[in-house]
Amino acid sequence: MAMDVENIVVGAGVIGLAIARTLAVAGKDVLVLEQAAHFGEETSSRNSEVIHAGIYYPKDSLKARFCVEGKTRLYEYCATRHVPHRNCGKLIVATSEEELATLEGLAAKAAANGVDDIEYLSRDAAKKMEPSLHCTAALLSPSTGIIDSHQLMLAYVGEIEDNGGAIAYNTPFETAERMAEGFTVTAGGTTVRCQNLINSAGLSAQGLAAKISGLAPAHIPTRYLTKGSYFTMTARAPFSHLIYPVPNTASLGIHVTLDLAGQIRFGPDQEWIDHIDYEVDPARSADFYEAIRRYFPALPDDSLIPAYSGIRPKIQTPEGAPADFMLSGEEKHGIPGLVNLFGMESPGLTSSLKIGETVMEMLRQTDRL
Repeated sequence: MAMDVENIVVGAGVIGLAIARTLAVAGKDVLVLEQAAHFGEETSSRNSEVIHAGIYYPKDSLKARFCVEGKTRLYEYCATRHVPHRNCGKLIVATSEEELATLEGLAAKAAANGVDDIEYLSRDAAKKMEPSLHCTAALLSPSTGIIDSHQLMLAYVGEIEDNGGAIAYNTPFETAERMAEGFTVTAGGTTVRCQNLINSAGLSAQGLAAKISGLAPAHIPTRYLTKGSYFTMTARAPFSHLIYPVPNTASLGIHVTLDLAGQIRFGPDQEWIDHIDYEVDPARSADFYEAIRRYFPALPDDSLIPAYSGIRPKIQTPEGAPADFMLSGEEKHGIPGLVNLFGMESPGLTSSLKIGETVMEMLRQTDRL
């Protein structure tokens, strides 16, 4: 039976676009289905826009490997495709003697992950770099940076279309029925036959997977949601580097990020939620003032303004240990040509090119490309 398209990617976030871009550049026929009117409407446009170095993740995890390799690829890609970015560096700060052990543990974890440019800074050395900073000690990550995520996704879209791929917006996924050679996908009231189906739907990935015939529920992990709110500051940004506190179990803490125009943002905080809601509660600023003043005591009163929020599709419980990315292919669920991506949160943007390559390789290894 002839296929209408070789590959369907569901989800036009940064990861879905990176997968489709990788396939298209390799000469593969690809169609992206997106329920929204534009690309990157959810998690991909509601984050810190940071190029991460690969410090925080367990050794040999997908997050560690994809981030470290993806970071290098992403910097090269941005330079080649003229995507706005800046390698501004980051300070991870301990603000008490009790946090020094955590800081040292992060340095060891970074080294284990192949991040070989981390520098331990004394209090005085850190303050020389950032006079407004309060800390006991810090780690300098010189390969951390910032990026215009919209322009990155726009570059991916351009490569998809330049290489014959297409993106169908306002086209929500409805069902996928297995055929001998592939899948019959219904989306937006239209039926399309494809050989390979890649589920990169982010917040909707579990719901989409449940609509694929023959996929056992055991292969669909439970989705948990964490909401992170951001605030901006009315005063001039006092920092030239990103500033991160030592992390807790499910987030990297309320940190300082800068955009390419020099605007400062604080966030995200962490709020476990059971439904998607992007409103920022101004009352949350009380916790922000307390957290920020641990490393920036001069934060002026009444200077924080609600900005935006993002929601992460986690596959860990609120009490559980941080979970790795989950790329689930035929070897796990037994369905040829199907790849499901779950728990694709940070460092997904940094890792996006590497994830695209990995998904294509998964399909090649099972003779689907």
